[in-house]
Amino acid sequence: MNEYYECGTHNWINISDLQERTVSDSANKITDKAIEDYKPSIVSKGSLLYSFKLSVGKVAFNERDCYTNEAIFSIDPDGDTNLEFFYYSLPEQIIKNANENIYGAKILNQELIKNAFLIVPPKKEQTVIANYLDSKTAEIDALIADKKSLLELYEEEKIAIINRVVTKGVNPDVPMKESGIEWLGEIPEHWEVKKLKYVAHLRSGTNIVSDQIKEINEYPVFGGNGLRGYFSEFTHEGDLVLIGRQGAYCGNIKYGKGKFWASEHAVVVMPIFEYEMIYLGELLRSMNLNKYSVSAAQPGLAVDTIKNLQIPFPPIQEQQSIVQHIETECARIDAKIAKTKKLIELLTEYRTALISEVVTGKIKVTE
Repeated sequence: MNEYYECGTHNWINISDLQERTVSDSANKITDKAIEDYKPSIVSKGSLLYSFKLSVGKVAFNERDCYTNEAIFSIDPDGDTNLEFFYYSLPEQIIKNANENIYGAKILNQELIKNAFLIVPPKKEQTVIANYLDSKTAEIDALIADKKSLLELYEEEKIAIINRVVTKGVNPDVPMKESGIEWLGEIPEHWEVKKLKYVAHLRSGTNIVSDQIKEINEYPVFGGNGLRGYFSEFTHEGDLVLIGRQGAYCGNIKYGKGKFWASEHAVVVMPIFEYEMIYLGELLRSMNLNKYSVSAAQPGLAVDTIKNLQIPFPPIQEQQSIVQHIETECARIDAKIAKTKKLIELLTEYRTALISEVVTGKIKVTE
């Protein structure tokens, strides 16, 4: 009910709030009336929160007195335990006390958690273990963060390579000329500039209602609007470019081939004459078409706007060379990305295994 949430001022911690080691605020808050009517127990500042439904095993320390929903269990601080130890221990050990449903999923409830069997060393050892894991996991987390930053750099490198070659070509020494287009700048001297409508036909779905299409589930459907609205059928042996027209997919580029259906929320770009459609697709992607959308409740691209966009037009052989260059360079970078992702996976597995071995006493740590 709105009266329990609207203009609420009390933290109401949900699983989605447990993203970091500590939590001091909640996305949703509850009102005085919610507390008066339901009388939820207050969770004291410094308690350890543990999620046991849906995303099982998320943990965080609350930095302010708060309330939690039914999917979170809390342990209050006391003088006999070091909750820093349990921050590492609970995700490893609690799940071992779970039941399983018929699908093999782990099921926990507060009773199972309260009666869980845990390996608990003396408090002094808890502190030593927590300090050791703080140090080691910080090192591992720093390495993982570095690798994730490297992934971002690789993706940026791919975009930079594609953006450069689709607008400037592969040969850096070729004579250049002004294109007359502000966003494009200089292009190779022998390239032309044309409006998109003189290079390709543009068409969106307009004529067949979805419930009239018997085969709609047998072929790909493009348009980002489920199976609602109007569709057109397309059959083409080579690649066709599809441009998202509305909403979250506005300006997105995809490729279609063979038989597929496209709704009115997708514009299908079909070559008028011999054309390397992968080149055109990557060029359109680099142009960030979303910036040409009309501001409304949802962003939207008008087909006439897209048709009249001016684009560089290199000879077909050069288009093919550009696509080959893109594929070669992207394959090289993708190999680095795959290797880096594997390293992140291994580091993550090592982190999990290290915590498990230490909190269960299989690896002995000292001060």
